[in-house]
Amino acid sequence: MIYEGKAITVKALESGIVELNFDLKGESVNKFNRLTLNDLRASVDAIKADGSIKGVIVTSGKDVFIVGADITEFVDNFKLPDEELVAGNLEANKIFSDFEDLAVPTVVAINGIALGGGFEMCLAADYRVMSESAKVGLPEVKLGIYPGFGGTVRLPRVIGADNAVEWIASGKENKAADALKVGAVDAVVVADKLKDAALDLVKRAISGELNYKAKRQLKLEKLKLNAIEQMMCFETAKGFVAGQAGPNYPAPVDAIKTIQKAANFARDKALEVEAAGFVKLAKTSVAESLIGLFLNDQELKKKAKHYDEIAQSVKLSAVLGAGIMGGGIAYQSASKGTPILMKDIREEGIQMGLNEASKLLGKRVEKGRMTAAQMADALNAIRPTMSYGDFANVDIVVEAVVENPKVKHAVLAEVEGQVREDAIIASNTSTISISYLAQALKRPENFVGMHFFNPVHMMPLVEVIRGEKSSEVAVATTVAYAKKMGKTPIVVNDCPGFLVNRVLFPYFGGFSKLLEFGVDFVRIDKIMEKFGWPMGPAYLSDVVGIDTGHHGRDVMAEGFPDRMAVEGKTAVDVMYEANRLGQKNGKGFYSYEMDKRGKPKKVSDPEAYEILKAIVKQPRELTDEDIINFMMIPLCLETVRCLEDGIVDTAAEADMGLIYGIGFPPFRGGALRYIDSIGVAEFVALADKYAELGALYHPTAKLREMAAKGQKFFG
Repeated sequence: MIYEGKAITVKALESGIVELNFDLKGESVNKFNRLTLNDLRASVDAIKADGSIKGVIVTSGKDVFIVGADITEFVDNFKLPDEELVAGNLEANKIFSDFEDLAVPTVVAINGIALGGGFEMCLAADYRVMSESAKVGLPEVKLGIYPGFGGTVRLPRVIGADNAVEWIASGKENKAADALKVGAVDAVVVADKLKDAALDLVKRAISGELNYKAKRQLKLEKLKLNAIEQMMCFETAKGFVAGQAGPNYPAPVDAIKTIQKAANFARDKALEVEAAGFVKLAKTSVAESLIGLFLNDQELKKKAKHYDEIAQSVKLSAVLGAGIMGGGIAYQSASKGTPILMKDIREEGIQMGLNEASKLLGKRVEKGRMTAAQMADALNAIRPTMSYGDFANVDIVVEAVVENPKVKHAVLAEVEGQVREDAIIASNTSTISISYLAQALKRPENFVGMHFFNPVHMMPLVEVIRGEKSSEVAVATTVAYAKKMGKTPIVVNDCPGFLVNRVLFPYFGGFSKLLEFGVDFVRIDKIMEKFGWPMGPAYLSDVVGIDTGHHGRDVMAEGFPDRMAVEGKTAVDVMYEANRLGQKNGKGFYSYEMDKRGKPKKVSDPEAYEILKAIVKQPRELTDEDIINFMMIPLCLETVRCLEDGIVDTAAEADMGLIYGIGFPPFRGGALRYIDSIGVAEFVALADKYAELGALYHPTAKLREMAAKGQKFFG
């Protein structure tokens, strides 16, 4: 053994060839933490010191190659002063460069995913061999940063600036065939031939058949682009990427600027340019928020994994109520491998559900994400029915009938008599108490909420609602089924609106107050979209449906009368009375026309302004900042209350629920992280400025206590 550490070993193979093997002890994957970097330093030094070594192959002892850097360690490092962070980054880069500069040829065998720092390690080698099933990429921009272990320097010199810009700015994972096509890897082989292929390449380099030194030299020099070529490549890319990423996500454009700035330098100077830009991005609030989201997502996955141990197997599911929602649920289940019965009492409902599923599957085929044969299999896995014939074999039933407690009670009681005693029944209600709905059942322990968001195929969140009598097995089975459907489940406790809608309605409450003060709803929409929301509150109301919002508002007012009940008519009331229901009937706050692609396009409608005049109480001049505060303070305070009331267990779950469920701006990290970014004490003081607006704007006693103690929700 030439070197043996806790993350890396180096051992002799044959004919002077050694194998540097990544296998981080105590972990299921390899990652670049401080331990691994120290081991790599020692490994490279040991290889340099051994004059008998003629070549190196790099392998992994895990199912993946290296998943990237250890983000938890990075978060701590990002708090260091700029100079220390730059120095630490360059110290790590020196290890990669020393590996690259070894006096012998090096070949990396990429057996599984190699992302971020893992792929940057591959780029430091002379040759790369990849398994057919492996994926490579530099996804750092998704965390608000860019590659920091030489990725912006080496990748453009390996695959060309145009390709490197696309890979780095998109942050996508790339399949083996695509990596080979652009020259990111030198060969692709079946998994069981990977090590043999790496040995063959290194032997050919040792013998002189392959000129590894000439190949390596390209990575050590300036980019092979003249001034005009550089301008055409980088200026065009910056404009396009800025348009795609938007103003709130600077990392993709900054990555291009860094590649451009370093283009005229040799490797070591170029790495200094990368390090300086990397540190600048690492200190931004966007990076802090996006890294926080990544860590929150990991926490959610870990929590959901805990439920796997007690979940019952789901081999066959069912959805009650077809239509658009039922069809969406059926599509999601069938396309992810769980056959599903789709029951409705009307033939039209069945047809609508099948059409929805067929349309969604067809789009996947069009985009090359599914073959026609796979589409046929998925459609065959959806079994439409108007009877309970096969329900005795169902493991879980999702009830998705109209949002009416009496109808749901009747349907739930009926289906309970048709399924096995251990079958789970879940209601896709958006607002009605699960404990209340359970009153219709003989086995309430087998009943939970399973709240999908519309459109089902696009929205990643599923709220799994635990009623007063829901068993852990019922909750666990529903969580497992949601995961199997490709969704992110969050377990919440029962209350009106659960987590997401309970928080959303105070946001709409702020919107109503603005309209009462005569503020133009188009202006509000523009300001909130600029703030980062995918659509403003007026447009969102139209998309959700004014009637849905009207019903939900009444449920929330009944559940939380102290702060959500209102006196007199609101904008939603007058719109509802005028039968302006939003996109569903072509008129709401906006009117809707079909565009060339057959999608509804919003246009201004003077009639909406006339209707809203009836609810304007006292016109008031408000700044853009006022408008943001009117909307965001009640949303944030209700999120705080949900955490304090135990509706969710953690701040991470609360924030992820809002990001995945209603499109809270990801670069702001969620409602609680948004409070942290302002400062808890400062946020309380801000809310107090708007106290006259009512109880929705009044901080809780516990939040005031946090403010007094200088506490935060995160960190």
